[in-house]
Amino acid sequence: MSATEVPNADTVQRVRSHQDDEPKSSVAEIERANSVADDIEGKGDHVNYDKVDKEVAKYASEGRIEISPEENTRLRKMIDRRVLVVMICTYFLQAIDKGTLSFSSIMGLPKDTGMVTPDGKVTQEFSWLTTCIYITILVVEYPQNYILARVPVGKYLGFSICAWGAVLACHAACKNFAGLVTVRTLLGLFESACQPAFVVLSAMWYRREEQASRVTYWYMMNGSQQIVGGLLAYCFTLITTGPLKSWQWLFLAYGVISFVFGIFVFFYMPDSPMRAKCFTEEDKRLMVERVRDNQTGLQNRNFKKEQVYDALTDPQTWVYAGIQFTTTLPTSGLGAYANLIISGSLGFSILQTQLLAMVLGFYIIFVLLVSAWLVKKFNQNSLTMLGFVIPSFIGTILLMTIPNETLAQHVGLLISYYITLSFWSAQNLGLSMMSRNVGGQTKKSTVVAINFIFWSAGNAIGPQVFLSWDAPKYHTAFATHLGCYSLLVLIILFFRWYLVRENKRRDALAAAGVGTANDGRMVHAFEDLTDRENPNFRYVY
Repeated sequence: MSATEVPNADTVQRVRSHQDDEPKSSVAEIERANSVADDIEGKGDHVNYDKVDKEVAKYASEGRIEISPEENTRLRKMIDRRVLVVMICTYFLQAIDKGTLSFSSIMGLPKDTGMVTPDGKVTQEFSWLTTCIYITILVVEYPQNYILARVPVGKYLGFSICAWGAVLACHAACKNFAGLVTVRTLLGLFESACQPAFVVLSAMWYRREEQASRVTYWYMMNGSQQIVGGLLAYCFTLITTGPLKSWQWLFLAYGVISFVFGIFVFFYMPDSPMRAKCFTEEDKRLMVERVRDNQTGLQNRNFKKEQVYDALTDPQTWVYAGIQFTTTLPTSGLGAYANLIISGSLGFSILQTQLLAMVLGFYIIFVLLVSAWLVKKFNQNSLTMLGFVIPSFIGTILLMTIPNETLAQHVGLLISYYITLSFWSAQNLGLSMMSRNVGGQTKKSTVVAINFIFWSAGNAIGPQVFLSWDAPKYHTAFATHLGCYSLLVLIILFFRWYLVRENKRRDALAAAGVGTANDGRMVHAFEDLTDRENPNFRYVY
């Protein structure tokens, strides 16, 4: 048995209560079970401050403190105003910055930079402008997570926003594919800090029952950027004269706005509850205490190699990675080629395409809000994820099989394209489950890094399956997407089975009399234990 694993309740109970009645058990097995049980009970009912981060220890109490619902609501609103608003605005800017490539694809960028074939089709080089971003993220993701665990998160996030804003503005100066692929690579470098930072911030500031909705709020900015981005892109499309092309004005304007916002974040965003100068000392203590029940830790800057091993051997790690890969592969391709699909495959004009992108944004927001509401009402994350994958199957099959000849078919295929993106619910809930289910700071950094490595791999591959010679129906791409959805269903079913089994095993430990498996005071919540080291931890599924 690994040192990081919670022992089997039957083993603990058998050794404690029935050693005399178990003649078939070997001496080694009995000694091992006794040792594990003693180690669990040996944690005691006192905090081991040697394991608690020094900043956290200054604000954490010995045991759980009850916070009234009214007080908890007051604290949550304070955090929302200071932290959630920044996360929402930051993610909106990142989403709209990434969306500029899709919008500019029908504003003349491919033609002006030499990425159009003689017969007017966009070359395969265009797909590399998306892929290069995610190859960069693939390389730098673990170093980024290592840095995030050891620097002030708010300051680092502000710097990253300024940097990607400057790089985005430089897109306007590019004249060819080489220039664009260079700035796109740099964009991936600086944007790679955003989502991992938000996972860390969500776990640091919010209780488990709040995290699904908070992750949804900033994640649904992907839909908001389709709405606002579509409207703004429509306005920029109307620019037909002047020193710059319409797509150049688009990149320049978004880049300047992002740079200015990054300066604001650098000074406004608190790095942690312990370092938040904008709150009183008493409020900071209560903010630390309100996340005790999470049992996922709050902050610890010490690198623990045993937690890296725990992460690498935990099925959870690879499930989260699988969810991201099977959802981002379709997402990135559909995102990069969205406007080309609507204008080319479905037969709408350029201005109609820009406006129809807004409808897609409303649908994404609808999917994410409804999935968050269902999770809050029924507390069923995995079943909600499965339910929203079904429309993705239906929409993709319709796109592949229905001809595109009449107006009614145009509209029907457009609706089919919209519902294909229902799987975003799984992507969103996968992120929120990761922030709620993984304990230990080194383990969390490792799991998040692996998650976003697979996230970037899916995003890198996604545009490549949209082959230029397969236009306008892109059968190869949509067939690949069907394979991703099928694999996603299998992953979610396994995940639910695994987490239910783990919770039952821990409940059995508590019933067997293991005190630390039923610790209502949450004494060890800030000792940087991993979820597998802590028998009192229960998973959400």
